[in-house]
Amino acid sequence: MKHKIYLSREKRGLGQTPAKYWISEAVNAALNAEGIAVPCEVSVLLTDDAGIRKLNREFRNVDAATDVLSFPSNEFDPGSFDPENADHSPETDRVILGDMALSLEHAVVQGEEFGHGTKREIQYLTVHSVLHLLGYDHVDEGVMKKQMRSREKEIIALIDGVKEQ
Repeated sequence: MKHKIYLSREKRGLGQTPAKYWISEAVNAALNAEGIAVPCEVSVLLTDDAGIRKLNREFRNVDAATDVLSFPSNEFDPGSFDPENADHSPETDRVILGDMALSLEHAVVQGEEFGHGTKREIQYLTVHSVLHLLGYDHVDEGVMKKQMRSREKEIIALIDGVKEQ
């Protein structure tokens, strides 16, 4: 499936890693794992902690940096993607899933902290965000959070499995 990822960097010097490839791999893995059989598009902003803090404050009234923010264009139930009830790009007819903002600064620190490196952290955060765009959430410690964490683990395992071949 030919999905489109629009990647932008908020500041010069961001993205010295091959983040675009890592993000593309993670977006495609998440969409494939969710059985998405129509072309979709996602916009990704790479920023730093100051940039994501500003977005977090503006859109969520939380004055703190975070690792990733997701802005879905549609309202889906987890695991129930319906392209007929989704926004489509008038130019390409792809389903517009939404936007994500990812702090590369946060990803580097968390990759070191968790001991799995920047690449793995960027891919995890991307999968996490795509799941949000598809209706998954983790607002409490209940069933929804368990469902989302389970999907994240399954998709990351698929990415890791592809890497090992």
